[in-house]
Order: sequence, then C-alpha cells, then structure tokens
Amino acid sequence: MGKPTGFLEKTRSLPAKRSVEERKKDYKEFVHQYSEKELGEQSSRCMDCGVPFCHNGCPLGNVIPEFNDAVYSGNYREAYEILISTNNFPEFTGRICPAPCESACVLGINQPPVAIEEIERHIIEIAFDKGFVKPRKPNHKTGKKVAIIGSGPAGLAAAAQLNYAGHSVTVFERDEKPGGLLRYGIPDFKLEKKVVDRRIALMEEEGIIFKCHSNVGVNVSVGDLLRGYNAIVIATGSTVPRDLPVPGRSLEGVYFAMEFLKQNNKFVDGVDLFANADIESNILPKELKATGKNVVVIGGGDTGSDCVGTSNRHGAASVTQFELMPKPSAERTPYMPWPTYPMVLKTTSSHEEGVERQWAVATKEFIGNENGQLKAIKTVELEWKTTEDGRPAHFEERAGSEKEIPCELALLAMGFVHTQKEGLLSHLDIELDNRGNIRATDSAYQTNIAKVFAAGDARRGQSLVVWAISEGRECARKVDIFLTGHSILETKDESILQAML
Repeated sequence: MGKPTGFLEKTRSLPAKRSVEERKKDYKEFVHQYSEKELGEQSSRCMDCGVPFCHNGCPLGNVIPEFNDAVYSGNYREAYEILISTNNFPEFTGRICPAPCESACVLGINQPPVAIEEIERHIIEIAFDKGFVKPRKPNHKTGKKVAIIGSGPAGLAAAAQLNYAGHSVTVFERDEKPGGLLRYGIPDFKLEKKVVDRRIALMEEEGIIFKCHSNVGVNVSVGDLLRGYNAIVIATGSTVPRDLPVPGRSLEGVYFAMEFLKQNNKFVDGVDLFANADIESNILPKELKATGKNVVVIGGGDTGSDCVGTSNRHGAASVTQFELMPKPSAERTPYMPWPTYPMVLKTTSSHEEGVERQWAVATKEFIGNENGQLKAIKTVELEWKTTEDGRPAHFEERAGSEKEIPCELALLAMGFVHTQKEGLLSHLDIELDNRGNIRATDSAYQTNIAKVFAAGDARRGQSLVVWAISEGRECARKVDIFLTGHSILETKDESILQAML
C-alpha cells in the first residue's frame, strides 16, 4: 500500500464541479480534475486490505489496490497498464459507472470509501495526456473474420479483444456514428462525445472496421454475414422500452425517454434531424423540447436522471420525477449489509440542478386538451407492504389520494424489457429466454446457432456499462476459442493475477 496511515489521515474528497447555474447553460462535462497532490492523497486512502472485496464488486475485476499504489507513487504508466489489463475503456467507466467497487470497499464499512471511480478517470486521462495510450495491434493475423453487430460498450469491448487476438473485425452499426448507448443514450454533460470519438479513432488505428448506417436484417443481409464471416457477435443491447399502457398514452407530449435523449444528443452533435425529412409526404420528425414546459419524468433510475438534467438545460418551467417504489433509505440497512450493493437513496448531479422527486406514486391517466396534446397527469399515492427483510412486496392505492398535476411533456424512463426482435432476430432462428433476451450460456456466450454469439444487454438484459464491457471481453475469449481451439485472451481471474504480479 502506498501509505499505511493514509486512510487515517485523509477523508474522501471529490473534485469540484462547475456551479449549477453555469453548467445548465451548456452540455459540457462539469467535473474538474484533482490536483496531483489531491490525487495522491485520495489514492493513499486505499488500505490494500488482505481480501480486496473491491475486486469482486467490480464486474471487470479491476485491480484497484495495485493501481492506487502506483498512483500514490506517481508511477502513472504502471497505473495505466494495471488498469487497462482488465478494462478496455476506463474513460467510460470512470465517468458513468455507478461504482459497485466503492460499495464493496473495506474502508466503506465505517468510513467513506476510496474514490475509486475518480481515480480511474484520472489515470486514463493522464495516460492520454502523457502519450501512454497507443494502438494495441495484434502480433499475428489468424485469417478469421468476425462480425460484431452493435457498437455499444459490449460490441466495442468484443471488437477490441478479438482484433488483438488477430482476427479481422468489422463492427456494424445502424446509426450515423459508432458508440451505441455511449453516444446516443448518455448526455454529453456526463460523457462528452469527443471521449467516444477518441476511442473509436484508436480502435480504427488498431485495424477495426466500422460500418455505420448498417442495420443488419434491414439494409444489410443476415445471410451475407453468415456466409462471409467465421463468427458473429450480437451486441445490440436491450432496446425495447417498458411502456405505460394507461388512458391517454397516445397523446402528443408522451414519449419514451430514449426518444428524447437520443434526439437531444444528435442536436448537440450538430445533426440536422430535419435536413432529410420527407416534406411532401408530411413525414416530419417531432422536435422534443422541454423549453417552458412542465416536465414529468416517470422512472427513478439513471435514464430518468439524464432526462432531468437535459430538461433543465432546455429551460423547463418545472421538472418532477416519479418513482413507483417507496423512498429508499439514505444508508445501508441490516438487509443490505456490506459488501453487497446497497439500494440506498441516490442523488445525482442532475438532481442537484433542480427537480421535485416523488416516491410511491403511480400514473393513472394522461389528460389531453381538445387538440390531443398532453396538459396534465392524474396520479395516485401508493402504500407499500414489505417483506420480513424490509423489501417492498406489493402495494395498494391510498384512498382519496388521486390528483392532477400540470404537465406538457411526460418522459417514460422505466427501463427496458428485452432486445429488439424486429430486423436481425426475425431473420435468425435464435432461441430467446423467458424474458425475451438472447439465450446464450455464461460458460460459452454461444447461441443455438454455432457461429453466432451474444454479449451485453442483448444476452443478460438491461444492466450497467461496466457489465457490458465485461460481457464483451468474456464473449471475445469464447469466440477466439471457437475459431482457433485456444485463446491468448486472459480470463478475468487471469488478468487480475497477472496485474497483481
């Protein structure tokens, strides 16, 4: 460990942020960097405990005590090499991961945990600044061709690993640019797209081919891919949103969260959504703006939080966020002991920017005006009954609690149910599990079609970016074994051991 008494001398401290009023004026990232002294102090808090539970808390198995020690010693190249041994994209996870590693930090038993996520972000940014990050090109070529369908975090991780293993990798993306969720789902104020572009450019230098506007099963033949590639990885994500089938759902002003966020991200990127609109047939995209409107975000997760931050940047008259579940505890309870991930109250930077949060609320009806436009929402309060271990079990509506609140824009951010079946999957006889995700085992990531594999949310269902990267890495190793009979790609446990040595 860098400093045996570090955790006794220093407490957790996060970098400063731009003021709320200033950052709401643009879509740029607003979290500052530590000074070199501050970074060393925060890394010194890592105790290098005998059993580092943070390894288990991280789906990638990041070797956290070792890179903290290297940071404290000022050996940033070593810290970078340790970090990249388990994580292809620390510039993404260092910005948008909910940091389950911190929930498992031993110091977190009775003190604020080590600021692992921020230290990770600093390591990779220092590495880019100092020129440590170089294209990772393969030492040999196998002559095998792999198609990756989807360029989100799982697809990108699989592509990077398979390319390094010596296979020729082509990534097919249906949108204008690669990145998937990273580009079109996450607002720029959390992840500026220059960060994504920087990584994509590096992957292209490594030899990976990206084909955009390529919707496999629509304008790209599935048969051509099956005939032309030795293996296919489906990493299309979990993209079918959960709907809210209540009266008034079809009113103008009620939209899925991702419709709102994706359009806004494209506007920020300078895309003119109306440039190619079919004016003659009156097929025009609807501009989704919160400006001057009473906005209600239905759903309390990260996507809902992103809608809150975006609505405030539009200049919404008010922003309210509904959550069906009761308000969670601010701290761990006996039913969520360390080192499990605690379901505690989470206040994001978007919440800091202005929102009224309401818990245990259900939407009964969307109410429209004579022109078919949303003008209000009818809600009801819920009374939750809990199990013996404190978990919400079922609810009843509280009598007499119905009310209407003004609303001109309602955004449904209630999660995603499964991967999209239209297009690609409609052309493949691939087995799905009972939730509608692609059936592919944890041990093989292989579907019932031998040369077709699946990874990320398309396989495991809606999850975290860090899990998607882990899935892409593990899937790549299985594909490599399928193609060559062995693999130079390390398992997660092998990567951890190698970095510790």
